[in-house]
Amino acid sequence: MAQVELIMPKMGESVAEATITSWLKEVGDTIDADESVVEIATDKVDSEVPSTSEGVLIKKLFNEGDVVQVGQAIAIIGAEGDAAATPATPVAESTPAPVAESAPVAQAAPAASTSSEKIGKTSDSGKFYSPLVRSIAAKEGVSVTELESITGSGKDGRVTKKDILDYLPNRTAEVATAAPVSSNGNAASTPAAPEVKTQAPKAAVSSMAGDEIIEMDRMRKLIANHMVMSKQTSPHVTSYVEADMTNIVNWRNKVKGEFMARENEKITFTPIIMEAIIKAIKDFPMINVSVDGDNIIKRKSINLGMATALPSGNLIVPVIKNADQLNLVGLTKSVNDLANRARNNQLSPDDISGGTYTMTNVGSFGNVMGTPIINQPQVAIMAVGAIQKKPAVIETPNGDAIAIRHKMFLSHAYDHRVVDGALGGMFVRKVADYLEEFDVNREF
Repeated sequence: MAQVELIMPKMGESVAEATITSWLKEVGDTIDADESVVEIATDKVDSEVPSTSEGVLIKKLFNEGDVVQVGQAIAIIGAEGDAAATPATPVAESTPAPVAESAPVAQAAPAASTSSEKIGKTSDSGKFYSPLVRSIAAKEGVSVTELESITGSGKDGRVTKKDILDYLPNRTAEVATAAPVSSNGNAASTPAAPEVKTQAPKAAVSSMAGDEIIEMDRMRKLIANHMVMSKQTSPHVTSYVEADMTNIVNWRNKVKGEFMARENEKITFTPIIMEAIIKAIKDFPMINVSVDGDNIIKRKSINLGMATALPSGNLIVPVIKNADQLNLVGLTKSVNDLANRARNNQLSPDDISGGTYTMTNVGSFGNVMGTPIINQPQVAIMAVGAIQKKPAVIETPNGDAIAIRHKMFLSHAYDHRVVDGALGGMFVRKVADYLEEFDVNREF
């Protein structure tokens, strides 16, 4: 049979690359059509790449930990006789993958002093660096010492392309010690001063008796990096509104049995609140935007993310695409489906990509409100709290009265670069208005 290239498949909109986390087959192994060959990871989702044809794995073109672009060949599959004649050494060992343009380094960074330094595949401390990472480091003048200081989010702490590209813009121009100057004003001929790590200083943490040290898993590292990046990127402002949910609580209690019988789905408060958020986005479309440098990208689609807690304690945000085109039944089924697949680790990369606005339900843990962090590159996120019974003043035909009402706090965090207090406050107030004006006589 002719040799066939196994291609890194497209994994959803905006997903341009994936990290190889584990090879499931070795060179010389027989592979059936549609049998998984390699495990890959994109942001928060792990998946497998199946073979497009049967045969024998002839060559691996990348190593574990390497970042591969969508559309690149990652392996070669051929006939059994081809394996012996083809070296098993991955191409990535000798031919680094093309490097994407990265953010410029501060002008005063001492790149010249490190450009000639050779970075090996494995450092003295035992850290492995992929050809792509080594290529970026060489291009940007990142020394072995600097590379060692970068916290890796890849398998076994490996530094990935994302790690080094995230590091470069924050790289400071500090030099350990300026070269001494002689009396005639020229720099003295002295050995170069030792290089200082250029990352922001970290708080020193000392262990105490009885402490247990738990290493972050890959997903927790990605979440941590994403949250820090969001805070560094967006000046966060949060506005709060308390909404009266009494009509919705009464309506849901009335229809939930019939809804289950007819749709075979449990209706929760989440899709009802989402429906109100979608209506408010249509009223205030400048909430549904992203920032690209000095440009604002106004999104046509309303793709609603729903933050979901996993059994592991980690967090993931599956996305309901074109949520504005779904009725309440459609939203309910989408919410239940994504939540179930998230808990069972069955989400695909496309399921968590393309979000334009996010909702997180802190009330599911009994919290009354929260200050959520924006899910970049979005510019806003809403947290909904627990619904609680409270005494409240209500207007009646006979005057004001005190009654027991079901109340819920909405917390709206937004990016003050493009969303001012007026827009951010009006938006969350509008969501509350839609919730309070819910028609108790509506059909689902």
